[in-house]
Amino acid sequence: MLIVKVIKPLVSTNRIPDFEHKHLQVVLDGSTQKVAVDAVGAKPGDWVICVSSSAAREAAGSKSYPSDLTIVGIIDHWDPDPPKPSSSSKEVKG
Repeated sequence: MLIVKVIKPLVSTNRIPDFEHKHLQVVLDGSTQKVAVDAVGAKPGDWVICVSSSAAREAAGSKSYPSDLTIVGIIDHWDPDPPKPSSSSKEVKG
């Protein structure tokens, strides 16, 4: 599983029939943008959990579904850069 941030929806009106009416989202994985099938209704700015490979196809609705990345959960609280401990409590050696 991956934790990624939703950047924006991806609109694609000309699709293969297997894509039906699934929503697509552009997500940011580090510095790389990827496209994910949105199975949960995420919106831009949300941190989400994604699955890939065969788990992505199954989560999107079918093992034959043409997806290799699917959003399966919206994270309620995520701090990607937790605060670092302060260095004000330095040990004094004597």
